[in-house]
Amino acid sequence: MADITPMRGEGRTVGPITGLYGELLSEFLGTFVLLAFGDGVVAVAVAGLPGSGRTATDTTIFAAAGDWLLITWGWAMAVAFAVWVAGGVSGAHINPAVTLAFAVRRKFAWAKVLPYWGAQVFGAFVGASLVYLVYNNAIDAFNTANNTPRSGGSALATYSIFATFPAGYFNGGYGGPLIDQIVGTAFLLMFVVALIDLRNTAVGSNLAPLAIGFAVAAVGMSYGPNAGYAINPARDFGPRLFAYFEGWGQVALPGTYHAAAGPNFTAYFWIPIVGPLIGAVIGVVIYDLFIGDVLYARLKKTEDVAGPIPESQLRETPETSGQVEGQVPGTRTPDQSETHIRRTRELAPIREGSKSAAWQRR
Repeated sequence: MADITPMRGEGRTVGPITGLYGELLSEFLGTFVLLAFGDGVVAVAVAGLPGSGRTATDTTIFAAAGDWLLITWGWAMAVAFAVWVAGGVSGAHINPAVTLAFAVRRKFAWAKVLPYWGAQVFGAFVGASLVYLVYNNAIDAFNTANNTPRSGGSALATYSIFATFPAGYFNGGYGGPLIDQIVGTAFLLMFVVALIDLRNTAVGSNLAPLAIGFAVAAVGMSYGPNAGYAINPARDFGPRLFAYFEGWGQVALPGTYHAAAGPNFTAYFWIPIVGPLIGAVIGVVIYDLFIGDVLYARLKKTEDVAGPIPESQLRETPETSGQVEGQVPGTRTPDQSETHIRRTRELAPIREGSKSAAWQRR
């Protein structure tokens, strides 16, 4: 047992908290961290820097590419630390699109999908609330300087602190932003499953969260300007809902804004929800077709020649083999990945031994 005294007391830690309830707490907190720092860095660029006198004027934003790099790297760090916070309990999906993709292709329980989604959206809502609590004075100052009150439906710049909108060059169409969200999220999932696949060149030394943050930065730098690279339904809808309640009105929900020159969109809110869900499934399927199946076939061939490699076999679970000693049903063990393959450092020498055995049989 760990020597850290549990907050709930010694006698109250066994029970619901070890199962789904504990995983939902993890997803809530992970997504809360994601939005607290992700929306936080946008608040810095949009309202904090101008309002504090650190830009040319109190309404100067996105004057150069540096502001966009600030946001992309800020979101990257937000993702990395969110995954570090929640990864040991729930796997840190912190994204409904990831949860759906893992249910489709990584044997994640379908019964947990909706509860995970709820925890993620709620965590995103609360994370956006914290950003508003900290930056509401700067937000109001920016809106006043721009003569764009929230209630007037024209405060697009400060609304963008919380949720996304499409670029003006889409001219109000749905096709371009939807494709953008599908493509961006497909790449995100492709990178995520590659980084955690211990059959592949998986990241070691607990650096996978940082690498996943880099993946988000890559998507933001390459595809972000099109539609704000939500690539996460909870990241967009939770803060969007908060912005609606805080007075941004139709700009937030249903997501409608019309300007003589610039962005024009109508009922946009569904695009950052549907697009990422579709893209996530496409991304994981593409990875498995082009890479996962090849890795599986190679391991299978090695086993056929040299005998079973235990680390490449599915780990038994309490649901299929009865209670495992020291493991509570429905929980995630620390060294379990979505590929069901154990630690890379154990797999490498076994592979080498298998090669030697195969050579001896010739």
